Amino acid sequence: MNDDTDINAAYQEALDYLYDFINLELKRADRYSASKMDTARPRRLLALLDNPHQQFPAIHVAGTKGKGSVAALCAACLRAAGLRVGLYTSPHLQEFRERIRVLTPDDPDGRISAAAFVTQVAAVRPLLPRFPDITWFEIVTAVAFAHFAQAQVDVAVVEVGLGGRLDATNVLTPLVAVITSLSLDHTQLLGDTLAQIAYEKGGIIKPGVPVVIAQQADEARLRLEALAAERGAPLTQVGQAWRYAPLSHHINNGNQTFCITHSPDAAFVPPDATFRLALAGRHQLENATLALAALHQVHGRFPTLTLDALREGLATVAWNGRLQIVHSAPGQPTLLVDCAHNADSAARLAYALAHDYTFARLWLIFGAPADKTIGSMMQTLFPLADGVIVTSANHPRSAAPEELAAQAQALGFATLVSPDTAVALTQAFALAGSGDLICATGSIIVVGDLLNQWDNLQSSLTAQT
Repeated sequence: MNDDTDINAAYQEALDYLYDFINLELKRADRYSASKMDTARPRRLLALLDNPHQQFPAIHVAGTKGKGSVAALCAACLRAAGLRVGLYTSPHLQEFRERIRVLTPDDPDGRISAAAFVTQVAAVRPLLPRFPDITWFEIVTAVAFAHFAQAQVDVAVVEVGLGGRLDATNVLTPLVAVITSLSLDHTQLLGDTLAQIAYEKGGIIKPGVPVVIAQQADEARLRLEALAAERGAPLTQVGQAWRYAPLSHHINNGNQTFCITHSPDAAFVPPDATFRLALAGRHQLENATLALAALHQVHGRFPTLTLDALREGLATVAWNGRLQIVHSAPGQPTLLVDCAHNADSAARLAYALAHDYTFARLWLIFGAPADKTIGSMMQTLFPLADGVIVTSANHPRSAAPEELAAQAQALGFATLVSPDTAVALTQAFALAGSGDLICATGSIIVVGDLLNQWDNLQSSLTAQT
């Protein structure tokens, strides 16, 4: 057995060990509640690891939509400034190690190596018997923070896992807290009003720490403003101190340009400064502006974070699964994937399909977790399609395709049923022709599963068309 085989086996064993713990992403039930979550538990675990979360400055990002994109945008700009940047996001798209990254000027991917992951799990493992109710995400967060400390990152960008107030990442006292667009999601855990959701997400606001928020519905904005005022946290809102305008977008690829029409600091970002953004979708312009506003709060700490670095970061950021063109070739259908996961993100996808892409016919591959607002997503997306294939990901939360088909039928939509994403891809490529667009959507778990299948099926599917 060679060294690579040994480390791969050790990596899989360490991963399997962690998956034996309670995983809120797989079985949420009522675990996200003050009665179930011990918010001091992550601190106690991290204290036994020498408090790695106190060994680097951080940007903390919460929200319903766009928090992963904003985290990736911030990290890309900081990397372009020549910094070593920890990036912690969840869930992963295709492979677990995507969650924990150290980006450097020489490594734009930076995902934790199998060997480093094994080392960090080995360090935390003897401590876990002291915490009989510890959750999977709390352990993974400790592994990520220990890895960042060992890698001596200059700064970490940390995405909240779920909610904010009770999240394991909320042990951080960051340089700035960021709250992206809020909408109804995980209502059984976070509340069924925007004010309740804003309270949970706003739990990351710390006394005296600046907070930057996206444009919000009044109900959410008022709650966030009240929380910031109570905690003496200076608040900046995109749409007020920071404003932007689109300049152009390029049909069927991810490049678009925009300008900052109003900035509170002309020395950092002059008004009318233009940027090219490597992400598609008009909603990403607000995410990019939110990232700029967050970085403005920390640029005094990082003098290399110049306008040129900001421009390079936005122009080169990679964030897969979000309006991502996976395949495009003359004479063949185009394959687009997007992780739209609730009614609001489905509306943003529908807007993008109508305005940013050209195609002869649209074929949808749709799958979603059973606890999502599936009916609203169907009503938004299905009328746009010439054909819909419902499917399921290899994930315990994924709704069965037969259930999706029945729900679609009740709403008046006819669908084809595929047992898994590999069959769905094969069906879509058999139906689609030159100039058609195949769009796979519904959740990150479906898109990630489909991308893994695409890696195996690409050569055969594209050879048949």
